[in-house]
Amino acid sequence: MKVDLEGRVALITGAHQGIGKAIALALAENGALVAVNDINPEGAGTVREICRRGGQAKFYLADVGDPDAVNQMVATIEQAVGKIDILINNAAVFATGEHKERLPAHHYSDSDWRRILREKLDGVFYCSRAVSVGFVERRRGVIVNIGSIVGLVPLRLQCAYAASKAGMMHLTRCQALEMGQYGVRANAVAPGSTLTEATRLMFYKPAVQSLAERLVNHIPLGKPGEVEDIANAVLYLASDDAKYVTGQVLVVDGGWTAGYMPEW
Repeated sequence: MKVDLEGRVALITGAHQGIGKAIALALAENGALVAVNDINPEGAGTVREICRRGGQAKFYLADVGDPDAVNQMVATIEQAVGKIDILINNAAVFATGEHKERLPAHHYSDSDWRRILREKLDGVFYCSRAVSVGFVERRRGVIVNIGSIVGLVPLRLQCAYAASKAGMMHLTRCQALEMGQYGVRANAVAPGSTLTEATRLMFYKPAVQSLAERLVNHIPLGKPGEVEDIANAVLYLASDDAKYVTGQVLVVDGGWTAGYMPEW
């Protein structure tokens, strides 16, 4: 997919790997100067890959759940490479390998609840707030929040994750309502099951083949998505091709949320 993002500065949070990395690569390939953020220093590898492909990128280490760190990161980016034009809120918390926090709500711990909401919902708010003042002043800017179908159709044993994603979607609509008059657009993308390093280990490795089969059984297209599918949706929403699109949730799930019931 090709769009024109030449001369624009894009900040992508949580871009060390998976969907975030794919988005960073796609934006850079379409002309954006990409500020790659992650809490993991290995996120600098995304920058090296972008530069090898001829793009422009810099790495910024910061915890998006810390408002002071977010404010400092945004100030540093804008001083170093220019005003941010595009914000992609992607940073995420996944279940541990032991699935310790995959519990019913009445057994969920305070620490797991706060940890997931801190990064996945608080972080979206902090990053959006930090860039939105400039967006409003300049009367332009784009926010794309990476949600999940779990924010639309909740799944068992994921109450914090589902709550954070549902909250993110409503926050997206609030952003669109409040900043539309200033020419600022806010949308969300809701991926379904997508092949990343994390989901391969959790759901699609040979040891849990039956789980993978059950997941795919809910997808009308019969397979999980690729990270590039999500990146293409973000590219569209970040570009001028979507100049009249705001306050929307673009679902990229192979039909999962269409209510497909193969066993019926």
